[in-house]
Amino acid sequence: MDLRDYVRVLKARWLLVVLCGLVLLAISALLTIRATPQYASSARMFVSTQGSTDDAQANQGGQFSLQRVKSYADLLTGREIARRVVDDLDLDESPNTLAEQISASSKLDTVILTVTVTDPDPARAQMLANGVAKVFVAYVAELETPPGKDEATIKATVVDPASRSSSPISPQPMRNLGLGLILGLLLGAGAAVLRETLDTTIKSSRQLEGLVPAPIIGAISYDSDAVDTPLITSLDTYAPRSEAFRVLRTNLQFIDPDAHHKVFVVTSSLPGEGKTTTAANLALALAEGGEKVVLVEGDLRRPKVAEYLRLESSVGLTTVLIGKLSLEDAIQTTANEDLHVLTSGSTPPNPAELLKSSSMAALITSLRETYDIVLIDAPPLLPVTDGALLAAQADGALLVVRHGKTTTDQVTLAVERLEAVGAAPVGVIFNRTPAKGGDGYGYGYGYGYAPDASASQDASAKA
Repeated sequence: MDLRDYVRVLKARWLLVVLCGLVLLAISALLTIRATPQYASSARMFVSTQGSTDDAQANQGGQFSLQRVKSYADLLTGREIARRVVDDLDLDESPNTLAEQISASSKLDTVILTVTVTDPDPARAQMLANGVAKVFVAYVAELETPPGKDEATIKATVVDPASRSSSPISPQPMRNLGLGLILGLLLGAGAAVLRETLDTTIKSSRQLEGLVPAPIIGAISYDSDAVDTPLITSLDTYAPRSEAFRVLRTNLQFIDPDAHHKVFVVTSSLPGEGKTTTAANLALALAEGGEKVVLVEGDLRRPKVAEYLRLESSVGLTTVLIGKLSLEDAIQTTANEDLHVLTSGSTPPNPAELLKSSSMAALITSLRETYDIVLIDAPPLLPVTDGALLAAQADGALLVVRHGKTTTDQVTLAVERLEAVGAAPVGVIFNRTPAKGGDGYGYGYGYGYAPDASASQDASAKA
């Protein structure tokens, strides 16, 4: 994935990113509200050696104090100091609990020690900080007094007693909410990219180009009205879907341009990708362009062409193949005299055997001689072998791929099915692509180009 892919993913899944951001923001707010405020109080101590009139000894003592300060910072947070503070102040809590409330630090190259105690009660935090400082001063004197001596070589002196804090150090609402929002957005972006990575459905023409050894000859944009009006004859002349099929018609003419009589199978990987409506609309668009077209309903298992075109389905392909009716008598006409249709006829118990029979081959040959273009609506390639058998007898297959549903594996397997019988896809039709902001080809990709209404009115007025 390159930068454009990441931007596309975030634009496509922005709702997931925003939702994760809001969830983490709400969690941060809840934790902030429920958190117990903590107050901090600090006392500062100065570590020094006993006074000396000799400069060399004084310098040596200063260096010795610097070395000791690092160890003292660690001692301040230990259990021994906490135990002595608990005994000195007669506290109810355990030394371990108190030790967790104590922190200590020292500035680099100084003999200043700072001890800080946090507690929900600011007054208690002050009391504990002063208590720790007092106990530590005595503890240092005890540790640094050599055996048999009455005076310690190093001493700690409280220079800044602890004061009472007026505001808590935690929680910090603005910081927590900001971090929660940022973390949520990052988590959402990561989830969006992960979901896109795991999602193997086809969402761009670039994915198809690497899977199918055939060009993308058309992209049909998604139209919510297609369920009620599947055919382009019910649409306005300049509707985007109508324009898309005209573009597909034009591009189809560049496939084997020297041939005058062509046979194409329209198929897909799985059901539900729109192959039948694509075949019917392509046939209508070709007929509108002046081509003499016959649409053959080769899907004998789930025929739909007759229903879409409102034709008789009881007689058709199967009737001809078993010899009960001649081909000329079985072909039905439509409102466009250049478009004829051979429906499926009655559903047979052995569709594959009929489609690979010599009668089917002879029928295709007869249709090729009569029509400019023969379109066969074939079953999907993966569930059954019918589509591959028909493609082997045609000039090639037009593979319909549905945006956001067909997976890369399904397309790969569909191409392998075709190649296994000596057929091959000659073009890809990308179906139900996003109306805007997607990756498609041609005017049919969600954009209309109808004449300007005001210009048409002016021309009519002048006339």
